[in-house]
Amino acid sequence: MSTLSLQSFQEQVSELLLRHRSLLDVLSKNGQSNASVNRAVTKAVTECGCIELHATKQTFEDGIDLQQAMESAGKHVRGELCENCKEAISSELGRNLFYMSALCNLLDINMDEVVARESQKCSTLGLFNLS
Repeated sequence: MSTLSLQSFQEQVSELLLRHRSLLDVLSKNGQSNASVNRAVTKAVTECGCIELHATKQTFEDGIDLQQAMESAGKHVRGELCENCKEAISSELGRNLFYMSALCNLLDINMDEVVARESQKCSTLGLFNLS
């Protein structure tokens, strides 16, 4: 089984996108789908409770090396997504990816190239890529 490329996904989205060909429509649907991702994650915390949020200031001791700093940094999440929440969030992320791809199509941007450039930037800037 071969991996679906971003380019082939973009082509598939282009073929399916009939109703939302307007840039403004796609921008608003992209924003809506992003909000739906946030809502699905929030519901995993507030309604299901399979994960908990414990956010505090990230503190680092002076004199520790990069590896120790990475190990001490918390992700603020406790627990693990249940299958229902994981499915809901994955579904919303897929829809978000659909509209991101549609936006790229309308603006003639190749997602594979975007990922390649971002990957190169990450490789070059490393830890300093904090945009």
